[in-house]
Amino acid sequence: MDDYSEYDGLGLTELVATGQVTPGELVEAAIQRIETHNPTLNAVVYKGYDDARRRAAGPLPDGPFRGVPFLIKDLGMPVAGWPRSFGSRFAAHIVDDEDGGLTARYRAAGVVPLGKTNTPEYGITGTTEGQHLGACRNPWNPNHISGGSSGGAASAVAAGIVPLAHASDGLGSIRIPAACCGLVGLKVTRDRNPNLPDGFDYALGNVVDHVVTRTVRDSAAMLDATGYADPYQAYPAPAKERPYVEEITRSPGRLRIAWSSETPSGRPIDPEIQAALERTAALLKALGHEVVEKGLGIDYRALYASRGPAAAGNFAAGMDRLIAQVGREPEEHELEPLTWATLKAGRRQTGADAMRSLQETRMLNRQTLAFFEDVDVYLTPVLGTPVPEIGFIDPVNLEPKEVNRRQGRTFPFTPPFNYSGQPSMSLPLEMDANGLPIGMMFTGRYADEATLFRLAAQLEKEAPWKDRRPAVWG
Repeated sequence: MDDYSEYDGLGLTELVATGQVTPGELVEAAIQRIETHNPTLNAVVYKGYDDARRRAAGPLPDGPFRGVPFLIKDLGMPVAGWPRSFGSRFAAHIVDDEDGGLTARYRAAGVVPLGKTNTPEYGITGTTEGQHLGACRNPWNPNHISGGSSGGAASAVAAGIVPLAHASDGLGSIRIPAACCGLVGLKVTRDRNPNLPDGFDYALGNVVDHVVTRTVRDSAAMLDATGYADPYQAYPAPAKERPYVEEITRSPGRLRIAWSSETPSGRPIDPEIQAALERTAALLKALGHEVVEKGLGIDYRALYASRGPAAAGNFAAGMDRLIAQVGREPEEHELEPLTWATLKAGRRQTGADAMRSLQETRMLNRQTLAFFEDVDVYLTPVLGTPVPEIGFIDPVNLEPKEVNRRQGRTFPFTPPFNYSGQPSMSLPLEMDANGLPIGMMFTGRYADEATLFRLAAQLEKEAPWKDRRPAVWG
């Protein structure tokens, strides 16, 4: 299939359904592209080719992505018989006995998993550069980062290896790599894709799973396939009104859209990013939306400080489960400096510290949620700077404080909506002067993915990105 990479996931499924191609042929096309591009990108860190070939031989579920090659992030998603290293030397030898709950939902959608993608250690950073798995590179320019922590997923999809791949987002880890690599990346509402029994409510609801895609419709169709309540879920996300694949065929209407380059530090963003933001606001106005310049105006410093103790304690608790699985404590050289510092900080927290942290964050989230009483969508960039080069945010060789300082400057916009649980989507609307993508972030009211999908479909039609091709492609 010379033109395999030209199709999105639903397009490949249609080829399978009409007998023009077999799932096995799609798997071989994807494998060929991994073998061609992975030496440059380092996006795929585990190759499950034999499993994929057996699964592609059938029978396959009659899901919306029947026969489509798929990649799973090497972090929180168990796949039977496959390793799950969390991007860490310490966990490098863990092999899962059975599929996780969300893995099973992906399989039911018809996809054929054929490997795992690169991620930074424990998904901590917004760049995929790790001591264990190495740096993942951007298909648009391999000297630049692919983002994180779903950097391997985004790199593989942007390069045409697969049309969509599993990703997860705790402080921006779907939206950041989608922006870096020119993809659609939706952070769904908290619990829209259930954490399920194997997830242990990681990061206390901050982290959600979905996919990165090249088209809006693939994102919508996969969320229709996976985003339904678990019968034992304590706090399911509010039900959707109709399938998201129907939402993308509907007009968004005239939305009230606020836009801003307001950052937590008050530091201005890069002028090129500011100009792209202003062009996006002008496009939205031209499409008939009510567009106003208005920042969140929240107490960012208090919000981020409030979350620290609970986040650190939660990380330590997750590491304790991993330590029990490995059978021993990690040695300092087995963890990167930022990870080691985070583990030590987490173990210093008391139960009162963690509970006070959760309480304060919950109250401060009210500021964020209240902003949307008279705003349908909030627009910002995803990054405050152009996509950095490999090594600028280096979690292996830089001091932890410097890593976080550089991350704060580069990724200033994404975290509040993990705390509040709102849906938030990156769209690849702009390109910079050096030929790297600029992602624009659209955030909706709690549980209102429908509005984001309708608006995204409108923008995909009016400012299409599907014909852009990175240097490493197909």
